[in-house]
Amino acid sequence: MAPAVQREKLVTEQIDSSRVMRCVAYQNGVSIGDVRIEDISEVLQREHTFVWLGLREANSELLIKIQQEFGLHDLAIEDACMAHQRPKIEEYGESLFMVLHTAHPYGDQIEFGETHFFLGPRFLVTVRHGYSTSHSKVRERCEAMPKQLAKGPGFALYSIMDFIVDNYMPVIDGLQERFDVLESAIFEYRPSQQTMEGLYELKRELLLLESAINPVIDICNELMRFHKEAIPKDVRVYFRDIADHIKRIDQAIHGMREMLFAAMQVHLTFETVRQNEVVKRLAGWGAILAIPTMVFSWYGMNFRHMPELDWEYSYPAVVGGVALCSLLLYLRLKRAGWL
Repeated sequence: MAPAVQREKLVTEQIDSSRVMRCVAYQNGVSIGDVRIEDISEVLQREHTFVWLGLREANSELLIKIQQEFGLHDLAIEDACMAHQRPKIEEYGESLFMVLHTAHPYGDQIEFGETHFFLGPRFLVTVRHGYSTSHSKVRERCEAMPKQLAKGPGFALYSIMDFIVDNYMPVIDGLQERFDVLESAIFEYRPSQQTMEGLYELKRELLLLESAINPVIDICNELMRFHKEAIPKDVRVYFRDIADHIKRIDQAIHGMREMLFAAMQVHLTFETVRQNEVVKRLAGWGAILAIPTMVFSWYGMNFRHMPELDWEYSYPAVVGGVALCSLLLYLRLKRAGWL
């Protein structure tokens, strides 16, 4: 039984290690090398040192190990095990647990994901769920600025949050391009069910994106005012920059939503106008057809004494009169714009 247990443990460790993107220790802003999960607690005891750990789709076994090394709260670990969390920030003793939603354009749709953060005075742990871009470039950029990285894990947190917020802009640009195409289709007087479905789909994605970014402003405000141990005073100003970016993105979404609502109203108006034009044409042709209908029904009553029946030219006279009246009515309706 012992070899079987040992093999099972080895497989579990391999699965866990595949979910670890990178675990690096930094001392005074300079990398001192990669750290094994089992050695994290020992590294955290060094002066002026913090650990930056990145995970991808971490399972419960790996998170339990992380909890033991960093001393994280049970509720935070439970939330990190499960995706589909709302954007939020929660305090557990000296550590913080945060959730941000990521968004990336994928063709004509938006792929959403989540990034969970564990922040403490000596560590930063990120757990990515769903569709999310790697943080390797963010780490490289931070390592190129050791003076800033020496401020601690708060600066690393800012760098990743800024990276996530910057990725919202290509999504906004993609939505704007889709809206421009739908708007052109509307004003070219081509209202269709496909256009209306596109407008509703765009509105749905705007609402999802708005629900993802709005809580970030509250998160930044809380990071700027509280949690002095995890966020030093000289780092808080960076989160104000993120909040400013979010406000601009929110304004862009609000403006696009207003234009989207107006476009939907214009689409419905054009559809109503088109239906009115059809009704006018049908009514015009109905009026023209009413003339021969009335005359022919008159002659279908079979009266015994109808003086014009004995006239030699009665048939061409009646046909010519019907044609003339129908022509005059057609010209009148054509001039009025009904036909």
